[in-house]
Amino acid sequence: MKLNPDAITLKDIAKALNLSVATVSKAVRDSHEISDATKQLVNDYARRHNYRPNLMAQMLRHKNGRSIGVIIGAIPNNFFSEVLNGMESATYQRDYHIIITQSLESLAREMKNVEHLSWRAVDGLLVSLSAETKSVEHFKKVHEAGIPIVFYDRVTDEIKTHQVVADNAGGSYAGTMHLIKNGYTRIAHITSSRELSITTERLKGYEKALREQGIPFNPSYIKYCNHGGKDLPEIEEAINDLLQVKPRPDAIITASDRITIGAMAILKKKKIRIPGQIAMVGYSNFSAPEIFEPELTTITQPAYEIGRAAAELLIKLIESKRPPAKFEKKILPTELHIRESSQGKKKK
Repeated sequence: MKLNPDAITLKDIAKALNLSVATVSKAVRDSHEISDATKQLVNDYARRHNYRPNLMAQMLRHKNGRSIGVIIGAIPNNFFSEVLNGMESATYQRDYHIIITQSLESLAREMKNVEHLSWRAVDGLLVSLSAETKSVEHFKKVHEAGIPIVFYDRVTDEIKTHQVVADNAGGSYAGTMHLIKNGYTRIAHITSSRELSITTERLKGYEKALREQGIPFNPSYIKYCNHGGKDLPEIEEAINDLLQVKPRPDAIITASDRITIGAMAILKKKKIRIPGQIAMVGYSNFSAPEIFEPELTTITQPAYEIGRAAAELLIKLIESKRPPAKFEKKILPTELHIRESSQGKKKK
């Protein structure tokens, strides 16, 4: 219901001129994406019919403006906590503030977050996709409406924009090669949802290491946690399945903070010696892997740098008069930190 029934909206203008709402919205905002002829057509019609921009949206954009919406998996996650620190370091310096939302690996939550942030008229979005996200149509809609997006960590190629990621394939390759060099040949991989870019990339690195060393790929050694290890039972189910495989794995490489820590806890609960019975290497940005018993070998992502780089690229998009000639995909290196959990076996 309109507060003023006589006031026309962008939708009314779009219908009258047989244009999309997105085109009309960009035209009244003088976007470079719209031709001068279309801008004149839209603005002439708007003036003749006394169009006034939505005051609430205008207030949110300008009075509370310079705001960036952030969608993350979950705040209680060491990787995402560091990412947020990196984002805030960049946005604070440029006088932007961020609005943080969590998908909790749920597509429904992610869609609701996008809707909410769009209503808040944020200047741009920083997005890491949820584990359940198969279609990115909800992001395409806001992007086509003129809200710039930068994807980080979990990305999609369906929307042409900047991406910032870790070298996922390189990290899992290094971790798998380290295990092989220590004599482990039955290496399992517990990873996240099949839908995620990080899952595909980390699996590629794992497979590449096996292939180069002449070790056959065994699909029984690959286990997926469809919610990224958010719920401990899905990690426990993966571990239980692996323990039933013949021959049983002699090492496990895990693909996220939560899966790494959860898997180690479950193996210890089952009184399986690490690395004596099963060695472990895991992706983890946990701040003190040395406190584990044994100390945990980790693949660490440059989370702070990912967050900062993503925020800097988004601010450039927001403040640019024209789109970049080429969108960037920044791939930042990971680091393998070797500790006790992956030692103990000699290469034959």
